[in-house]
Amino acid sequence: MSFGTFIALDAIFFLVDRPDVLRKTLSETGTTQSQLSRLSGVKQPSLSQMLSGRIEMSDEMLDRLLSCVGYRLEVVRRPVRVQLDRSSRRRWRMHQLLVSQLSPETLKQWTPTIRRNLRQLRRDTRGEPHMSNLDRWQRLASSGDVRGLRLVMTGLDTDSIQMREVSPLGGLLPEGDRQRVLEEMLR
Repeated sequence: MSFGTFIALDAIFFLVDRPDVLRKTLSETGTTQSQLSRLSGVKQPSLSQMLSGRIEMSDEMLDRLLSCVGYRLEVVRRPVRVQLDRSSRRRWRMHQLLVSQLSPETLKQWTPTIRRNLRQLRRDTRGEPHMSNLDRWQRLASSGDVRGLRLVMTGLDTDSIQMREVSPLGGLLPEGDRQRVLEEMLR
C-alpha cells in the first residue's frame, strides 16, 4: 500500500491503494480492462489480478498503466505529526533522549541495569503483547542490536509504542533529563 498516492482527474482524489487509483482512472476515462491491456501490453488476466489485489502493483507499473490513458502518478510525501496519548508521548520522549546516548559501548554499560529491570518486569507483568515484548527487549539487548533498539525506542508504530510500555531502560536516563520531560508534559 502506498500512502499519500493520488491522481488528479476532475478533482483531486486522495487514495492510498494502487488498485483504487487505477479503478478510479479507468472509470473516469471509460477505459475497459481489455482496452488497457491492448494499450499497455499487459495481459487482461494480469490487470484483473492487479485490480483485485491478488498481484502487487508497483508505483512504476501503476504509472505505466496510467500513462496509457493520459495520466501520470504523482506521489506526495509529507510529514504527519503522530498524535500520542500523554503517557505514550512521555515514554517516547524519554526514550528519544536516551537513544541519543545509545552506542555499542553504552549498551554494554547498560546491560546489568537492563537485565535487572527485565527480571523485575517479568515478575510484575502479565498478558500479551507485554510478555512477548519483554522477550524481544531481551533479544535486542543480549544480541547488541543497537539498530533494532533505536527503532523500538523512537518508533511511532503500534509495536514500538507497546514495546515502550514494558521498557527495561528505566533508570538509565539522567535525572535532569527525566525531570525535563516530566515538566514538558505539564505544558
